[in-house]
Amino acid sequence: MQSLLVQLDDPTYRALNRVAAKRKRAEFVRAAIRKAIRETEEMRTKLAYLQTPDSGKDADDWSNAEKWKS
Repeated sequence: MQSLLVQLDDPTYRALNRVAAKRKRAEFVRAAIRKAIRETEEMRTKLAYLQTPDSGKDADDWSNAEKWKS
């Protein structure tokens, strides 16, 4: 696992200590980074679809789909 040195301003550091116990801070920060990366990737995908939306002819035709039996 790689290390990363991050400096925090005092208010942010105090807030981190309030929401994550000292032994859990690193995992809290890792989870926050993973979430930010996932949200960024999802936004890029959304923007790509907005720039080049699928056409109606590319959509699946569900008019003759079989009914799901449960």
